[in-house]
Amino acid sequence: MPAIHELEARELGAAYARGELSPVEVARAALARIAAWEPRINAMYRVRHEAALEEARAAEARWRARRPLSPLDGVPVTIKENIYTRGDPAPIGTRANDDAPPQRDDAPAAARVREAGCVILGKTTMPDYGMLSSGLSSLHGITRNPWRPERNTSGSSSGAAAAAVARYAPLHIGTDIGGSVRLPATHCGIFALKPSLGRVPVYPPYMGRVAGPMTGSVEDAALLMNVLSRPDARDFMSLPQQEVDFAAALDSLQVKGLKIGFLPDMKCGLPVHKEVRAAAEGAAKALGAAGAVVDELPSFLTPEMLDGMARFFEARSHNDFMALPPERQARVLPFIAEWCTWRAARFSGREVMQAYTLVMAMREAAVRACERFDYVLSPTSPILAYEAELPAPGNDPRNALPHIAFTVPYNMSEQPAASVNWTYGEAGLPIGVQLIGKRFDDIGVLRLARLAEKLRPQQRRWPEPA
Repeated sequence: MPAIHELEARELGAAYARGELSPVEVARAALARIAAWEPRINAMYRVRHEAALEEARAAEARWRARRPLSPLDGVPVTIKENIYTRGDPAPIGTRANDDAPPQRDDAPAAARVREAGCVILGKTTMPDYGMLSSGLSSLHGITRNPWRPERNTSGSSSGAAAAAVARYAPLHIGTDIGGSVRLPATHCGIFALKPSLGRVPVYPPYMGRVAGPMTGSVEDAALLMNVLSRPDARDFMSLPQQEVDFAAALDSLQVKGLKIGFLPDMKCGLPVHKEVRAAAEGAAKALGAAGAVVDELPSFLTPEMLDGMARFFEARSHNDFMALPPERQARVLPFIAEWCTWRAARFSGREVMQAYTLVMAMREAAVRACERFDYVLSPTSPILAYEAELPAPGNDPRNALPHIAFTVPYNMSEQPAASVNWTYGEAGLPIGVQLIGKRFDDIGVLRLARLAEKLRPQQRRWPEPA
């Protein structure tokens, strides 16, 4: 049998059912893995040593009695810091909230995995307010990429991605409002799904904000979606509940004749690195060779739309920043403080609404561009992983989001989008591709991602701690 940390969620459940492994044994191995990696990568905000072992013992008893709560009973999971968990503070990545009180209730995603019997190992790191595509936080410090610790994980689900690469657990939950599960996925070489808005209940809900799985494989993400997509009345933007099995028939996608739009360049934001473009072209060629009809899709995004999105995010964060007393404002990461004030402090109501109108124009353009295709393929990020110490590529708080052009449109259009690792660059860093479906076709995106897993070049073994 492979080492415990190499096993996927389905394999762990099967081993529990056969009595070959115990959830306690697996939890101990996971905690040992965390202890070995954490000094190098800093992926965890809180580690629940005793609570995790207690949950594992309860899962062990249920498996012995042949009464598991779900196929994922006893499988370890990590949860991003901003997803509330009962008894844990949620400082949202910033030192301004370092005295945040423990939460009284679980957020929907945390409640669902707890109901399924998953062993919650702890909470993963994130940057200040989740508004950086980086592993840098004024509270948590620097979260580093396990493939190369001097490189960035990207963010904002930075700790979840690093924990997935380091194999702390097979299952991880992140959040995404502009690319925050997909950007770390491409830079860390894992799989992540940004579900359709409302597919996975969240609280509090917000335009474009979702929670989604971050895993080593498409199948594990699908199994986790079976749990996360269960209803929760607190999310007043959630979709009607569907009784579907996301993991069933993952291999059933008929690729022959499938219409794929290939979007190699958004023509705004950062230029596409040659290695990133080559990876996306390789995926397009592989899908074409498998029988899909691949046609190039011109960019639908304009610089004005992308800047409108940036201005909207700045205005939103400026509102949060100004609600803090001066002594707390001083503890926010300086990059974030400048980013959300340099122009947003002077925005008029008309200017905020102009930005919002551009966001809606971007939403319309994304849906229209994808309409004639079954799915769209693009790079996930235009760049390779950048320096770990930087809060954003380019380190410019007045131009902090030029790298989200491939991801943010689908948050606003509410379409499902996934990042699946395709290959590795010359420096050994992973390069993922993004797969986008029509609104509500989360199952289709998972099935296409499963196909991409089969077609992609040979994957490298996960890195090990030094």
